[in-house]
Amino acid sequence: MQIARPTAVRRLPATRRDSLIAVAALAGGLLLLSVHGYARWSPDWDPGLGRRLLPLLGVCAVLPFRRTAPLPALAWATPCMVLDVVMGVSFAVAYIYGDALYAASVYGRRRRCAEWLLAATAAATLLAAGLVGAVQRRFDDVVIAGAVAGLAWVGPVLSGMVVREHREKAEAQRRHAEQLARLAELDRRAAVAAERARMARELHDVIANHLSAVALHSSAVLTMSDLDRAEVRRAMEVIRDNSVRGLSEMRRMIWLLRDDRGDAADPAVTPRLADLDDLVARSTRADLDARLTVTGRARDLPGAVELAAYRIVQEALTNALKHAGSGRVDVLLEHRDDGVAVTVRSPLGPGAPRLPGAGSGLVGMRERAAVLGGTFAAGPEDGAWVVRAELPAAETPAGGAAIVPRTGRVEEGAA
Repeated sequence: MQIARPTAVRRLPATRRDSLIAVAALAGGLLLLSVHGYARWSPDWDPGLGRRLLPLLGVCAVLPFRRTAPLPALAWATPCMVLDVVMGVSFAVAYIYGDALYAASVYGRRRRCAEWLLAATAAATLLAAGLVGAVQRRFDDVVIAGAVAGLAWVGPVLSGMVVREHREKAEAQRRHAEQLARLAELDRRAAVAAERARMARELHDVIANHLSAVALHSSAVLTMSDLDRAEVRRAMEVIRDNSVRGLSEMRRMIWLLRDDRGDAADPAVTPRLADLDDLVARSTRADLDARLTVTGRARDLPGAVELAAYRIVQEALTNALKHAGSGRVDVLLEHRDDGVAVTVRSPLGPGAPRLPGAGSGLVGMRERAAVLGGTFAAGPEDGAWVVRAELPAAETPAGGAAIVPRTGRVEEGAA
């Protein structure tokens, strides 16, 4: 719904509006001159209406330029004002000249212009009062002349300075509001990017682990013709179990995305460290076993810490199924006073991996550790591929740890 402006004049451009103001000022000035709205220095001194029209026409002629060229307009109007003072101050000319002073103070390009005008009008006021005193030789006339000159010249400049200050403050607040809006937009985009990265990590960890197990065991059933019925049944049970668990975790993620409570997940379906036994037991191949070792005293940890540790172990086991050679995967879970540490050691595999990978698994594990302010390292060590992660018990804001490749250690607080 559009709100109509109250008057048609407000829709006009500034120059056209000022031209209408000039016409109205000229009409008012002519009316004041017709009723003798001016002062006389003496009964014998009367220049006549014809001569008094000159300063009036001069100050009215610059009114259309009061916004577009305020200083040149004031420079033109000042001699007209001086001429009017010499002939006898006219109320109309004094009023219109005051508007020129106000426009120069408000619309001048530099703020210092108003300060210079204030000093100039104050000096002109003192000069006018002094001249009146020299001519009339009466203190009353000096005071009245100074008051009238100050009201006509100094007053508009002071008013213009106040208006200009308010406008500059309003402009500064507008720019500040725009900056805040831009920062809010950047924060929103950063939050969206962070949420997308978190969703990508969760989807990768959930899908990769279960589908890798399904692919490996189904490939074994299809390629190995000498499997007996018991081995086939065991492989199909693993396939079914991973399919059901993958669907369950996918439903949990979909529920989280649809729920307005965001991270308020159901703790019953959120993976925790207590579920590592089952995860390790399911992460096996025909030529690869897995074993879990737990040290230290278990303690209550934040859900985010337990989920990150679980996902890191899950991704490390998935990579072992894809890339590791024959042997055993050792998973070590250490409960410490300041947090928890996980280590997954798998035998290095010769040749190409059994399943192709996207290369995002290590990135996701590093991100999980960094988000919680922990450390992460992965790489070959003594004939095995070792993944280590240390997570603090208290969640630390992102950026508390640096992430570097395994060729150098990951140190707390690094840039």
